[in-house]
Amino acid sequence: MMFTDSLFPAFPTDINSVYEKVKRINPITYGKTRNFIDGAVTKLSPYISRGMITLPEILQQVKEKGYELNQMEKFVQELCWREFFQRVWWEKREKLFEDIKHPQQNVAHHQIPRAVVEGKTGIDSLDKLIREWYQTGYLHNHVRMYIASIVCNVGQSHWKLPSKWMYYHLLDGDPASNTCSWQWVAGSFSSKKYYANQENINRYLKSQQQNSFLDHSYEELTSIDIPDILKETCMPELKTILPVDKKDIIIDHTKPVCIYTSFWLHPKWRNDIDANRILLLEPSHFEQFPVSEKVLNFILDAGRENIANLQTFIGEFNELQSHFQSSQKIYFIEHPLHKHFEGHADDYPWLIPDIRGPFTSFFSFWKKAEKKL
Repeated sequence: MMFTDSLFPAFPTDINSVYEKVKRINPITYGKTRNFIDGAVTKLSPYISRGMITLPEILQQVKEKGYELNQMEKFVQELCWREFFQRVWWEKREKLFEDIKHPQQNVAHHQIPRAVVEGKTGIDSLDKLIREWYQTGYLHNHVRMYIASIVCNVGQSHWKLPSKWMYYHLLDGDPASNTCSWQWVAGSFSSKKYYANQENINRYLKSQQQNSFLDHSYEELTSIDIPDILKETCMPELKTILPVDKKDIIIDHTKPVCIYTSFWLHPKWRNDIDANRILLLEPSHFEQFPVSEKVLNFILDAGRENIANLQTFIGEFNELQSHFQSSQKIYFIEHPLHKHFEGHADDYPWLIPDIRGPFTSFFSFWKKAEKKL
């Protein structure tokens, strides 16, 4: 079944379309409807994840419409969830990709149910959305939680491989948000597992299905055996095919260098200087965090369309560095994945720059954030 334009529009990569999406945000309607499949969600996440627009920019533009914080609390909380997950990553570093708080309980295997990958679970509304997702690169946040609940808590998969599978296909794939969310659902980054039953899915996905393996109370779901449909597992191949080797870049040694990555494609970044502008795609990064061809093309198109004279370099940072002279200034954005970069690291654009950890729960983070906001 094909997706409908009303629910799943294409994601244009030109920055003016992104600004138009921001202009259309109604935080009050968002707060009331965001959990429903046809709710007034912003669909800004691919642009936030790719660094095309920042959280402070979005909040400032919405505030300029005259909304007070208490009117748009749910909207601001969602921005803060993203910031919180980033903070956890910066604090945990590589430990983010292991069970954060405690081991996931009731793990039967480290694969993923084949029925979920193929969109053939028998949960009709979810199966339809999984198949559409492969075409669009987009999944509603509640749908992601439903899938993770089925995979980890009903199918008893460990969260790690399924989270990589989801990240692989998401235009808005963000290691922090994706990993923390899967661990939150699976109970390794929360006090208890998150379950969604058929009644919940029917309500928010506007469906009416009955008699599925999820058609139980929440209490019953915590103790059912793995449904037969989820017992066959697989290990989906997740590999990024980078473009043909692109190392034939032209460097003007009289100018500084601005380095962009798949997480930093901001069109206005340091546009007050005349610089060599390089999109660096490191094979080692994509081995650790593989993405689909659709996602990679989104990244490449976003760079080409919005950053003048952007060149693409396929290789590691030290290989790129060999093209520069020692006197050249190198700029990049501060980020956990850029720790091996050398040069001047510009500050990461935090929504709440001066907040302090530890970042153990969103509730404690929100209490601090609310005061500063």
